[in-house]
Amino acid sequence: MKTVLITGCSSGFGLDTARHFLAQGWQVVATMRTPGANVLPPSERLRVLPLDVTDPTSIRAAVEAAGPIDVLVNNAGFGAAAPIELAPLDVVRRLFETNTFGTLAVAQAVLPQMRERRDGVIVNVTSSVTLKSLPLVGAYRASKAAANALTETMALELAPLGVRVHIVLPGRAPETRFGQNARERMTGFAHPAYADYAGKVLGQMMDATGPTTRSKDVAEAVWRAATDASAPLRIPAGADAVAWAAEAA
Repeated sequence: MKTVLITGCSSGFGLDTARHFLAQGWQVVATMRTPGANVLPPSERLRVLPLDVTDPTSIRAAVEAAGPIDVLVNNAGFGAAAPIELAPLDVVRRLFETNTFGTLAVAQAVLPQMRERRDGVIVNVTSSVTLKSLPLVGAYRASKAAANALTETMALELAPLGVRVHIVLPGRAPETRFGQNARERMTGFAHPAYADYAGKVLGQMMDATGPTTRSKDVAEAVWRAATDASAPLRIPAGADAVAWAAEAA
């Protein structure tokens, strides 16, 4: 029976991905910064562990407790929006610490066992905002684009060692807590130079009508990456992400 370790399982994409792998009969190690309410169905195949992807000690403890890992899903991340001029540098640093360095650090912690076995899969969940230039999310987009660049290089380096690497690119998911949290971190929109424009763009970003991404779409894309050896390096997840990927091709 194979084991998957998933980061950021408290809600949204990570939670539904954990549920999907459980439903398929896998051993699931679901991690989150602060395990709280039981959001996953009880199962002998489920372990819930604390993991802060910005804390090396936390990463090391979680990986050691997990044991052999067949698939790593780097899903933990957060979003924030602001005009570049007004983006607080402390928030920008946190975006990179979580979305970029956190992804890299967890992969580095898991890779030695995969390399030694010459077998394993790493799936990094980034974002479809990396496919096109968009206003207000420049810092977030940069953190995810950096994660993409690292992942692309990992794929080249690890293929000869028997380890597959994939990028899952979700689109807009207005119904998830990720979107709600991102809205809470928005700054600078009251500034007179940006208020009108930012308000219009923000309304478009948060519009739940039209093509969007469901957590289920991301779970299915991660499952494909984990189980289909012929899956491409980049897998868009959600109707809007698929459309953007087609435009960018």
